Amino acid sequence: MVETTPAERTAAEKIFGARLGLAERYVEHLATSGMERGLLGPREVPRLWSRHVLNCAVVADLIDENAKVADVGSGAGLPGLCLAIARPDLQLTLIEPLERRVIWLNEVVADLGLDNVVVIRGRAEQVVADVNADVVTARAVSALSTLAGLTIPLLKGKGVVLAIKGRSAEEEIQKAAKVIRKLGGRNTSILTAGEGLLEEHTTVVRIAVG
Repeated sequence: MVETTPAERTAAEKIFGARLGLAERYVEHLATSGMERGLLGPREVPRLWSRHVLNCAVVADLIDENAKVADVGSGAGLPGLCLAIARPDLQLTLIEPLERRVIWLNEVVADLGLDNVVVIRGRAEQVVADVNADVVTARAVSALSTLAGLTIPLLKGKGVVLAIKGRSAEEEIQKAAKVIRKLGGRNTSILTAGEGLLEEHTTVVRIAVG
């Protein structure tokens, strides 16, 4: 069992509510088979809640009800599985090119009984025809100048990209501005999620398209 601090526990209860048990099981998967199969390093285990799961789950506050969400480069399900657990109203498509990660994601989805998640194996640019999304999410995939080309086309001309970023968000936006405009992004802004709830809030770059 991965322990939580009192502050993490309070945040987790508020974010996941009645589905906290599912979030706890997901964290156990991350700490055991996820680590064993190289989806994350052993040093990440003590901070799975703070740095990874809660950090991703608060992004749910930025997503409209009943939205179709595509998570690019889903890896260990961050943020895709966190959003699926926190928000059962959302329909999640997890896009991941590596087979071993896809196998693991499918195992976790089955174990948690998440009927609002589909996993697709492929690169984002290869699956555009198979994805219908209102919102595209991404975390730790690539710099925004590259990420824009992987995410915006999945919206088919209308929707929102939510990219979890760090302190370099403003700089990345400046470097990617031309690419974003060319792809149809009309408004790019920096939002924060989890303020007042998490020790360190989550920084999100939001690109509105259409």
